[in-house]
Amino acid sequence: MSSLSVDAAITSRMSVRAFTQQTVERALIEQILQVASRAPSGTNCQPWKVYVLQGASRATLVEQVCATHDAIRANPALAAEYAEEYDYYPQKWVSPYIDRRRENGWGLYGLLGIGKADKDKMHLQHQRNYHFFDAPVGLMFTVDRVMGRGSLVDYGAFLQNIMVAARGHGLHTCPQAAWNGFSRIILPHIGAGPDEMLVCGMALGYADETAVVNTFHTPRVPVQDFTTWLG
Repeated sequence: MSSLSVDAAITSRMSVRAFTQQTVERALIEQILQVASRAPSGTNCQPWKVYVLQGASRATLVEQVCATHDAIRANPALAAEYAEEYDYYPQKWVSPYIDRRRENGWGLYGLLGIGKADKDKMHLQHQRNYHFFDAPVGLMFTVDRVMGRGSLVDYGAFLQNIMVAARGHGLHTCPQAAWNGFSRIILPHIGAGPDEMLVCGMALGYADETAVVNTFHTPRVPVQDFTTWLG
């Protein structure tokens, strides 16, 4: 196996925010998930549970969550009923993380011509998450609540494997924490048990190469900025 092919799959991975309607065959999804399942996990507990939404199941969830998203905007007090079950983001942002977050947000919105005062456009763009950015396949990931925080570390490896394996087949993805606040809608819809917690969602499909939004590429800090060498 060529290391260059692995490097190319990793470096070409991006969060795609516009997909075509080209069908992704079930056999290919199964192959990607099977490969991804080789991810390491503490004591090989393999804590991941995957729900694949296509067709009517996908469309119904999109409709329900988008309606709730609109309702929260009309009545912000409703947001308290749709809290995330775990803190994906910090409760208090500090530098350099807040700086990177702002760079990312305004870089994307700037590309799309959405200004700080364009609340309607911001709402609609954010709601694109709840359409899976038009990808024909939506994935939902859960973990049993009994598991420890280390299982989220294991989950990160599993999710990365899915995204890299997808690239190996010419597919793209977008990992989405945006769904997490709507777990009270999502979990019953996908048939998840009461002892499961939503980890995140993911869009899977073929990128729309003509979409301006897919020209947005996030920067990465150089190795020397996050590495300490000890000898």
